Amino acid sequence: MQTPDGLYVFLGPTLPRADAARYLDATYLPPVAQGDVIRLCERKPRAIGIVDGYFGNIPSVWHKEILHAIHQGVAVFGASSMGALRAAELHPFGMIGVGAVFEAFRDGRLEDDDEVAVIHGPAELGYPSLSEAMVNIRRTLADAAQEGVVPAATARRLEAIAKALPYRERGFGGVFRLAAAEGLPEEELADLRNWLPTGRCDQKREDALDLLQTMRRWAAGGARAPEARFHFEHTVLWDRALRDGGRCQTGNPLD
Repeated sequence: MQTPDGLYVFLGPTLPRADAARYLDATYLPPVAQGDVIRLCERKPRAIGIVDGYFGNIPSVWHKEILHAIHQGVAVFGASSMGALRAAELHPFGMIGVGAVFEAFRDGRLEDDDEVAVIHGPAELGYPSLSEAMVNIRRTLADAAQEGVVPAATARRLEAIAKALPYRERGFGGVFRLAAAEGLPEEELADLRNWLPTGRCDQKREDALDLLQTMRRWAAGGARAPEARFHFEHTVLWDRALRDGGRCQTGNPLD
């Protein structure tokens, strides 16, 4: 199960595993959840990439367990989705963030977790996305405005309509229906609808591919993990989590 290089990537709806494997020879695991990084560290990985992760009904990966990995000398990369959120919070401690989504959160241009959230299908079907991530909608509308497909003011209004939707209901179909009900110009909406099949940007996918290529270059170059320059505090709660092996069973094949 372990690749020769000891590279592991938590991946879900952002990118099909078959596509990912063409860019990086690694062990691909389902979206990360609380306790998964603790258990993975028992395998002494060389590097961990976090793209997708659970939240809501399944506890999210702890910041503490990522710090634990870094403190153990493991290089931890993050991008696109949960990985971008954690990297934006932990890059001062050595987590390596990659891509535009990470940079937007790191720089404070984005703040809400729902920017990267999507609803998706089951693992058996390859985690197909059933909604559109807000970061993808923002990038697509920005491109449409830049290319003159729609006026900038219309793009901004469509962006606001999308942001007001719950992440589970986000998609261009719903945005078009609400925009038409608001009375936005029909001709502009039609131009955008016709442009989308070739113009839509999947920012999360682009960033995930960037992460895989970054990890590949890092591994091929024989680079070391960033040195952990912080004191890792062993609390009662943390020691209990370590003792229990981060038992939060989500189907990740780490046992």
